[in-house]
Amino acid sequence: MSEVKLIAPSILSADFSKLGEEIKAVESGGADIIHLDIMDGRYVPNITIGPPVIESLRKLTDLPFDAHLMIVEPEKYVIDFINAGCNMISFHMDACIHSHRLVELIKKHGVKAGVVLNPATPVNTIEEIIHFVDYILVMSVNPGFGGQKFIPETLKKVKKIKKLMEEINRMDILIEIDGGIKESNISEVSAEGVNIFVAGSSVFRSENPAEAVKKLKQKATFIEV
Repeated sequence: MSEVKLIAPSILSADFSKLGEEIKAVESGGADIIHLDIMDGRYVPNITIGPPVIESLRKLTDLPFDAHLMIVEPEKYVIDFINAGCNMISFHMDACIHSHRLVELIKKHGVKAGVVLNPATPVNTIEEIIHFVDYILVMSVNPGFGGQKFIPETLKKVKKIKKLMEEINRMDILIEIDGGIKESNISEVSAEGVNIFVAGSSVFRSENPAEAVKKLKQKATFIEV
């Protein structure tokens, strides 16, 4: 059976004056997930959207919403994001006091739980939590802003994560990557075993977001190794 390969356009790079149209465009191109970058101006030096906007967008599509919480104390707000309609929620462990408790809370509500690795965060920091999560998000840029250049060294984390997964017999965990994903590098990234590809600028700042999604899906799925 082939590995799961999913494209998750990030609305961080979309035109916020017409988010509904932008989401419909990538949906028509075959997007699998809508990625939501949630920033609070404290964990990262930027501020984006919150539950009210997500609740409004939820009415426009049935695609899964993947909320990446770049916020401090995510445990205080995670229920709000669940109630707003998020299907997947990931958080940074250095922004949370009790990671296991938060993972259990997210999963208790029928939502997939993930943890995030920043470019400078070693893989061994997730050794004690990997047993419980549904997916792991590898940041291939420093979190906070869209349009950044892919950091190739972050791909080394994928092999280490897959080794951990093998050791605990959890090959069902999905690996997501976020930052600098585009047509020219997605095949290489896919070949390493990544399952979910977050793409912002390469989709929403292209001339045709729907076609951009189609091309990314093709290159992520049909790889030469």
